[in-house]
Amino acid sequence: MAFDFITEQVAAQKSQARYRQRVCLQTADDFAEQQSTRILVAGKPYTNFSSNDYLGLNNHKEINKAMEEGVARFGLCASASSLVTGFHYAHQALEDKICQWLNKPRCLIFTSGFSANVALFQTLGQEVGKDSAHFFLDKLSHASMLDGAFSSKAKVKRFAHNNTEQLAQLLSNSSAQNKLIASEGVFSMDGDQAKLSELANIAKKNNAWLYLDDAHSIGVIGEQGQGSASVLTHPKQANITMATFGKAIATSGAFLACDESLHDYLINFARHYIYSTAISPALAWATIKSIELIQRQQWRRDKIIELSALFIELLDSSIEIIPSASSIHAIIIGDESKALNVSEQLKKQGIWLTAIRPPTVAVGSSRLRVTICASHNRSDINHLANHLNKALCK
Repeated sequence: MAFDFITEQVAAQKSQARYRQRVCLQTADDFAEQQSTRILVAGKPYTNFSSNDYLGLNNHKEINKAMEEGVARFGLCASASSLVTGFHYAHQALEDKICQWLNKPRCLIFTSGFSANVALFQTLGQEVGKDSAHFFLDKLSHASMLDGAFSSKAKVKRFAHNNTEQLAQLLSNSSAQNKLIASEGVFSMDGDQAKLSELANIAKKNNAWLYLDDAHSIGVIGEQGQGSASVLTHPKQANITMATFGKAIATSGAFLACDESLHDYLINFARHYIYSTAISPALAWATIKSIELIQRQQWRRDKIIELSALFIELLDSSIEIIPSASSIHAIIIGDESKALNVSEQLKKQGIWLTAIRPPTVAVGSSRLRVTICASHNRSDINHLANHLNKALCK
């Protein structure tokens, strides 16, 4: 029978405690104002600690109003790719806003972070021969970065997580003219940060470009939420920055910020950009409002820092947690079944905390990925820490 492997591989996922299922969130009137921290599943309410709505901006009234204004002014759909007739004033205004925010010359909007990452690596890595590229990726780089790099024609090397000495050695052994160092700014499954100053110095010494995936730091890090690249002495030390709108920014889509020449190159050769319908112009209009809120509402970033410190203080010292200055706090469990079991125990206490298992993380490092958002409160954190201590310190 054709495609027998489908049934076999799904069965294997179940036997290894790696089976994945979707969960449909329900809506209720009393949940409308706090959607990011309270969810309803099968009629039962939970406090959500698995959301990427780090700043608690989802369903914000001003963003919703901007979305309504965008629909009235531009319509909901772009109706074409950006290179046909799909590039609206709202898209241009959003790109200009991002350039001003990050102090970058140019910007391109993509439908998703996955699409932006794949587009960047495939397009920079499409040449062969003397113009071929050599990519150097942190071992814990996101799946979209790996997919883009390995589906390109470039040579790809991965260095141990945050091991800048190994990276420097790999670069010294490369004779390629076109070298690109790639890393996440804040790592999605660990919550720790890249050694950006070291990466920038290594890139400069080796005449390489530095590419940052800032999906999990945009909005959260920096005096105006500009992301992890804001810690660098000059924004141009990161040649290219990618970040998504669907996490802290609380809309949907992504962007690549870069210089003028790369911007023009991507417009002409990035297939994901050329052949995709542009994101909704109304959504772009709403995203501008979200960025404006992020820039001026420092209290949201301060709240994450405050609640994160409280969480670490309340958590039993025997629990293994990866040090983090972000919203993400990874509690290492190890075994897949045990991670699922703890997640189920927490659900009985009204806590939604998803177990992260291979292949998303390495075998033997299954975990509970806690995300602390500005919309949580001290009572939420006390409740979570108390039940994690009970579940993990028996």
